[in-house]
Amino acid sequence: METLYSVTVGILTACSVFLILRGRSFPVVVGITMLSYAVNLFLFSTGRLTIDGAPILGTNDSYADPLPQALVLTAIVIGFAMTAYSIILAVRTRGEVGTDEVSDTDSDAEGKR
Repeated sequence: METLYSVTVGILTACSVFLILRGRSFPVVVGITMLSYAVNLFLFSTGRLTIDGAPILGTNDSYADPLPQALVLTAIVIGFAMTAYSIILAVRTRGEVGTDEVSDTDSDAEGKR
């Protein structure tokens, strides 16, 4: 089970880095979202993967650690807000600039001089 988690986190991270390095704004937003999913899975796996673990102490010998679950829940809320902000920023930039290409402003400024 740990191998599946580590492979999944690795694949999600690799795909998200690939998408973040693209030249358009929509793949960047999708890549950031995928990276937040990879971080959520990593945080969740830090609480040790237990099968049939009780969520409350005293009812079973093994129990689920509530701290990683709380961290993941908080990260989901923050990730949703970040994704909404990124989408609004991309839509506004496309409306003002006319394209969703992500370009280097220093090279554009040097080309216009």
